[in-house]
Amino acid sequence: MKILSNLIAKATSPQPPRIKKKRRGIHIKSPQEIEIMRQSSKIVATILKEIAAMVQPGMTTADLDAYAEKRIREMGATPSFKGYYGFPGSICSSINNEVVHGIPNRRKVIRAGDVLKVDTGAYYQGFHGDSCITIPVDEVTPEAAKLIRVAEETLYKGIEQVKAGASLLDIAGAIQDHAEANGFRIVEEFTGHGVGENLHEEPSVFNTRTYDLPNVKLKAGMTLAIEPILNAGSRFTRILSDKWTAVTVDNALSAQFEHTVLVTETGYEILTDRSKV
Repeated sequence: MKILSNLIAKATSPQPPRIKKKRRGIHIKSPQEIEIMRQSSKIVATILKEIAAMVQPGMTTADLDAYAEKRIREMGATPSFKGYYGFPGSICSSINNEVVHGIPNRRKVIRAGDVLKVDTGAYYQGFHGDSCITIPVDEVTPEAAKLIRVAEETLYKGIEQVKAGASLLDIAGAIQDHAEANGFRIVEEFTGHGVGENLHEEPSVFNTRTYDLPNVKLKAGMTLAIEPILNAGSRFTRILSDKWTAVTVDNALSAQFEHTVLVTETGYEILTDRSKV
């Protein structure tokens, strides 16, 4: 396993160009801040729901990126990802063996049977929402369909552990157990993260049992981006020459789902819930 040093930087979404000075420790959001995050997250959920409905073979990932940026700005927000460390897109678009951080490109044509990951964020009134979906493009193979289904189930297995007094290990264990029980491997070098005034905040939300890191106890008011990534083959990845796109080392398929989640006293609230937009 790659040691999760520089934990915030290892989170799976590029940060925005507007980097605030990071608070030390974990930021517990106030009711007013949570309400703003509901709005930023609703924007993200709306964009992803619309993209999922519009994707068809022959489109390019640049088409999706242009649409996402236009809609984010129409709703009074700015793209969280665009411009950070030179990242050119408002979405990360990763196809098939691409794991994360795929750069939208006019030459990247979406084809029937593709496994398409779309990750985006919106910065609204000082706070971010962040979410990712995996979209089966038309008919996919049974193996790809199972990977996508289990990846989404795995996210919800982790979310189901969220409540005040639970721990990061509770989330990680539920994610790891469900993925491995279904024959898939979790990518360990990319993690979830806290989210709020900065796209990436403490704590890092790991997806496997990682006993060499603090087992943070959850408190009401924490907001987490939980985002397991499952590979059909090896869990290992490599970075392409564009310095962003991570791919599987064996060219196996990869799938990812992510939600921004609020910790409550009795459970959780999924702020990027697409079924509510």
